[in-house]
Amino acid sequence: MSFPYIPHTPEDIQQMLEAMNLREIEDLFDPISEKYRLQRPLAVPAAASEQEVTRELGALAARNANLDTHDWFLGAGTYPHFTPSVVDSLISRSEFTTAYTPYQPEISQGTLQTIYEWQTMIASLTGVDVANASMYDGASATTEAALMALRATRRSKILVSAGIHPHYLQVLESYTAGLDAEIEVLPLDASGRTQLGEVDEDTACVIIQQPNFLGCVESLPQFAEEAHAKGSLFITSVAEALSLALLESPGAQGADIVCGEAQSFGVPMSFGGPNLGFLATQTKRLRQLPGRLVGETVDVNGRRGFVLTLSTREQHIRRERATSNICTNQGLCLAMATVYLSLMGRQGLRQLAEQNLARVEYAKEQVRQTPGLELLHSATHFNEFVVRVPDHAEKALGRALDVGSLGGLALSRVGMGSEQDVLLCTTEVVNKAAIDRLIRALAPQEISS
Repeated sequence: MSFPYIPHTPEDIQQMLEAMNLREIEDLFDPISEKYRLQRPLAVPAAASEQEVTRELGALAARNANLDTHDWFLGAGTYPHFTPSVVDSLISRSEFTTAYTPYQPEISQGTLQTIYEWQTMIASLTGVDVANASMYDGASATTEAALMALRATRRSKILVSAGIHPHYLQVLESYTAGLDAEIEVLPLDASGRTQLGEVDEDTACVIIQQPNFLGCVESLPQFAEEAHAKGSLFITSVAEALSLALLESPGAQGADIVCGEAQSFGVPMSFGGPNLGFLATQTKRLRQLPGRLVGETVDVNGRRGFVLTLSTREQHIRRERATSNICTNQGLCLAMATVYLSLMGRQGLRQLAEQNLARVEYAKEQVRQTPGLELLHSATHFNEFVVRVPDHAEKALGRALDVGSLGGLALSRVGMGSEQDVLLCTTEVVNKAAIDRLIRALAPQEISS
């Protein structure tokens, strides 16, 4: 049997077989029963040239909707934002291609400083003392925050808003399935905000997403007060990190732990991942943080340097004392976000958030003025809001696609809302003309006319 794709000469193969006391490659498969072996060649096409493969891949890629081909109104946890080209240029520099894992500070200063700057900016945005070196995504960050609360309070009950991202809730349920933990979901009221539930002596934490999955801005202080009155921790999860540039920080509103997703900060949507989770808390809970923490120091010559100062991972310390078995931080995505935040600065980030707010207010007003469409919730929104269409969400989204708009999420797909409800997201990548086209398409012609 010939294997032309294996980079060994026939002599190489023969030497390896002789070392194993075998005559031919087929002898390697003797332990596998004949009935489980493929008795024909693999059904793969013939080899092609680079030019032919490039053309084929380009044709496949052209079948996907993207920001260059469609007006983009789909958010729901992964958000369309413009990323300056300089972000990709800077993260490709050699300073960021040092050691894969920053265990050895003498060869990882570029990576370590990037993480340090990231931690500093996230702590500033969230309004708490310290942030770790990032998490895999918003779902795992939110779940790790809940596990922190279970450990810190030695309690077993988790109150979580029904307005949290459905995928975050699924991950939370999966992580806690093997623990003696109870999850209670707090319902939403008619305005789209979370109803205050009863916090008791068994409650470890209350988790509220801000803004929630439906785009509604929650009133956080009431949840913080209720949680603290019973000795529970208050956790704020943020799926759209750009909102931190405009809304009062969760820490200033009483949050003990702030976590969420930072994909909006220069990380491409990439079909839903990889993303970039963040997790921040007060100094007194520093040793409960999972993952890594980078600190600033000086070397023997007094020069500024960066090192790993805390790693409560089971790879580093006794397993029974580890806070998590999380393997790493999201190094590349973290670098993208750190460069993006550095370029935007405080003013630039706030101006961008204000642009996003202006667009959502314009879109909501167009919905109010369009016969057949209904704005479902009265709460203040950031980026996202729910529209009820007169016929069916999937049909409405089909009409939107016909006019070149990726028109949002049918909420019934994630088990929320009715079959008439569409979650729309308006960021800086769409203008008023694009919003107008979408709103017209969502209402059936016979109604809107």
